[in-house]
Amino acid sequence: MIADPRGIGMTSQRTRDRLIQRLQERGIKNIHLLAVMRQCPRHLFVDEALASRAYEDTALPIGLGQTISQPYIVARMTEILLQDGPRNKVLEIGTGSGYQTAVLSALVPRVFSVERIAPLLKQARERFYELKLNNIRLKHSDGSWGWPENGPYDGIIVTCGAEQIPPTLLEQLAPGGRLVIPVGGSKGQILKVIDRVGGKFEETEWDAVSFVPLLSGQIG
Repeated sequence: MIADPRGIGMTSQRTRDRLIQRLQERGIKNIHLLAVMRQCPRHLFVDEALASRAYEDTALPIGLGQTISQPYIVARMTEILLQDGPRNKVLEIGTGSGYQTAVLSALVPRVFSVERIAPLLKQARERFYELKLNNIRLKHSDGSWGWPENGPYDGIIVTCGAEQIPPTLLEQLAPGGRLVIPVGGSKGQILKVIDRVGGKFEETEWDAVSFVPLLSGQIG
């Protein structure tokens, strides 16, 4: 369980509890996930100036054109990923602030996360060290490549919008594995779920979402 004793005022446990109540009202049912998100110190994953807004159910800027995802979206994608579980090894594309990564780390034995922007990856690594999250491995790389050296993965979660599903990620999905990914361009994105059943991929569509785009290359 992730816990941080320094939350006071707008980052207090009471404030976190109100967020969890909102997530439940919106249909999140996984009790283990809700418990993790109740304890996870989201205020440590945003700039200090935004700490008072950390437990609002909204996305917030984290610099370099990126955002920390809305808690509901984090909960929704994580709940979908973990349905029909278990997921022992998960790949995350887009570390960003590290908030989604931290939530996964409390629910999955091993988490591998890839980020293309080096300063964000450095900040996330420092946060994980401070919180003593020891089951996360990080890589500075183009997310569309995945992380084949450690595959295949029981689950893959993509925290940025892809124009289309990268074939390399499908290749790294283990039999019985699940990929959760926002797909679409400027006209809108749909959260898609791809399950690998034997040698086939079964695709379903879920919610309309809005994510920063999945871009190629590396920065920093």
